[in-house]
Amino acid sequence: MSAHDVAVIGAGPYGLAATAHLRARGLDVHVLGRPMELWERRMPAGMFLRSSWDASTISDPHGALTLDAFEASRQAPVPRPIPLDDYLAYARWYRDHAVPDVDTRRVVAVRRSGTGFELDLADGATSRARRVVIGTGPADFARRPAALAELPAALVRHSADVREPAELAGRRTVVVGSGQSAIELAALLHEAGATVEVIARAARIRWLRRSGWLHGRDGVLRRVLYPPTDVGPVGLSRLVAMPDAFRRLPPALGDRVAYRCIRPAASGWLVPRTSGVRLTLGRTIASAAVAGDALRLRVDDGSEREVDRVVLATGFDIRADRHPLLGPELLADLRTRGGAPLLGAGFESSIPGLHFVGAFSAASFGPVMRFVSGTPFTGRALARHLAPARRSERARAQPASATA
Repeated sequence: MSAHDVAVIGAGPYGLAATAHLRARGLDVHVLGRPMELWERRMPAGMFLRSSWDASTISDPHGALTLDAFEASRQAPVPRPIPLDDYLAYARWYRDHAVPDVDTRRVVAVRRSGTGFELDLADGATSRARRVVIGTGPADFARRPAALAELPAALVRHSADVREPAELAGRRTVVVGSGQSAIELAALLHEAGATVEVIARAARIRWLRRSGWLHGRDGVLRRVLYPPTDVGPVGLSRLVAMPDAFRRLPPALGDRVAYRCIRPAASGWLVPRTSGVRLTLGRTIASAAVAGDALRLRVDDGSEREVDRVVLATGFDIRADRHPLLGPELLADLRTRGGAPLLGAGFESSIPGLHFVGAFSAASFGPVMRFVSGTPFTGRALARHLAPARRSERARAQPASATA
């Protein structure tokens, strides 16, 4: 069984972009995973993208597969903000043009094999590659507050498990969190007929009214204040738009900059849609217990309420040191900080040939890597690093082949 140059695990925006850029440099790339699985199966129907239009294009090496090109190809306008269904249609169009041969089989394990790696697949087959790029999503790393972690999944769900808000119609529902995911999901649940309360430790909801107004201005002012990556406030957004510069920041400073850029906030266009949602802010759920088919919650102010469901919009704790695909042998050699892999040029980890992209790379390259707008830098950086390395590997192997 011959080895591919690169195996890309994950077929979301980062996996698709990485594959397109690497193939353009002549590498043999095997991409595995269900295309846009997190987006199609784990995001609520009816949602809109918070990211701006310019920041939502999946990068390709020729700059041809943009949202503008997609909109022109279907001869119908795409609304702003972008509805999830329209974005999924764009992703399918991108895939058809750039990466039409995604292998949808699931990878269940990655291990070393000689000078490369072997990938075990769910159907019992095995694939080999000299290098592996992990671009899997955060679904395995849902964050659950301790007070709610052990309760039945039927009563307490993570937001990534609420695909159809209408399933909770008529239910008394608490949403935990104060970011875009929490507030938009609360709006969708309310509109679907649920009675909704948001409980969050944040003292207030940070509504992105001013930035929303600025992003609506299609002119010089917006381009001066915000780079195309569009992550973070004015000023810091310029810094985090340069991942190589971010990588050189002292870790403590980088952490502060990253938090300031991605702290919980919600789009201003959600304000009228949440007028019927009860907001309980500056509070946390101290304890919870099952009460028949419902839950009895006690809040840290001493108040109690009985609800039918709790939805945790509490984000993800993405940790490479707990990645389900990596066994003890690889994890023993993986250098991390706070669970995040420490990455060098070309997103390469401390394990030669093993690369991490997307949210796994955010601790090293900055918060832009948590968003689609990080795909241009990622694709180019991977291609710059891996294409010369593969040429060197082929040159070293050629004399041996000729002798044989």
